[in-house]
Amino acid sequence: MNEVLKSLRPYPMDELNRIKENLKKEGKKIYDFGTGDPKEPTPEFIREAIKKAIPEISQYPTVAGKKQLREAIANYIKIRFNVSVNPDTQIIPSNGSKEAIFHFPLVFIDPKEEKNTVIFGTPAYPVYERGALFANANVYPVQLKEEDKFLLRLDKLPEEVLKKTKIVWINYPHNPTGVTADKGYLQETYDICQEYDIILCSDECYIDLYFEEKPISMLEIGEKNVVVFHSLSKRSGMTGYRSGFVAGDEYIIQTYKKFRTSFGVATPEFIQEGAIVAWNDDKHVKERNEIFKQKRDLFIEFFDRIGLEYLYPKATFYFWIKTPKDTGKEYIKKLIENGIIVSMGENFCSGIEIKENKCKSKYFRIALVPTIEDCKEAIKVWENVHNEIVGA
Repeated sequence: MNEVLKSLRPYPMDELNRIKENLKKEGKKIYDFGTGDPKEPTPEFIREAIKKAIPEISQYPTVAGKKQLREAIANYIKIRFNVSVNPDTQIIPSNGSKEAIFHFPLVFIDPKEEKNTVIFGTPAYPVYERGALFANANVYPVQLKEEDKFLLRLDKLPEEVLKKTKIVWINYPHNPTGVTADKGYLQETYDICQEYDIILCSDECYIDLYFEEKPISMLEIGEKNVVVFHSLSKRSGMTGYRSGFVAGDEYIIQTYKKFRTSFGVATPEFIQEGAIVAWNDDKHVKERNEIFKQKRDLFIEFFDRIGLEYLYPKATFYFWIKTPKDTGKEYIKKLIENGIIVSMGENFCSGIEIKENKCKSKYFRIALVPTIEDCKEAIKVWENVHNEIVGA
């Protein structure tokens, strides 16, 4: 067996699925705030485009994808970020962002080279670390701190680490905290990566899910040594369709494209047709964001009323919440026992932190994925649990 597999703990969402199955057997109603998989329907015009494109004869798609899709993505990037990219040389369609993130280090990490380190923040999406480990990279998790606004601060890292770094992962708007990054931070991060010849990978899958000022893309700062990862999962409710893109530095994109043919990840053409109409439309995105904002505002009122501390989410559909003092995991356990599925902060720790017993998060995450009506029901259940543990 691959030694990497022996060192990995179970994938966090797998554990949540096991818990949910047990609750179902007990007959409990489940309010699933654990996995970021929204319940709002995929817009009908996207589904119709996919249905119409299902061919009578199925044939292999190409890694490069349809030219119309790459052009739609380039048009989206131009309109959304005022950045021009070449659809033929700077864009690759992907099966969502997760697979592209996981496979990226396999192409660019040589474990025999001195520059074989991958830096990522923690708490984080687990795939940054797992993709690096499968590529036999040296992983360097950086603890994101409240005093730094949960920003990955490369300027605070030792120079000897930066010199050995091949890839840096950033993710703003951020999962799990929901925080955003301003232009000053992105510029500083870009400049440091340029200085040390580091590939700067920006996971921007939540960049269109915002409630206040528009988050900006790393492509707005620069393209050299920059690669951005986008997805239609949250933007357009296409989680199950697995569609996204990778864009940026032409040399990096062309190198990645060359070797992606080995991975078997070419997107089916009928899915690409759905992606084309999704990237070409902003109306449905605004409508979806309004629904998420309604859910967000429900929970802001609720948390403020019962006195729960949380990070104010300007973007994403996540709340990063502190467990009430002296309750810890007991609070989370009681919520789950009553059908309110949340993700413990430890689920977003790196494997190294867990191995070294350095993962003791006082936070937990909820994803605003149930319907508005279910959110209202869940708040009533949650308030009863809260009063039972903390006191009315």
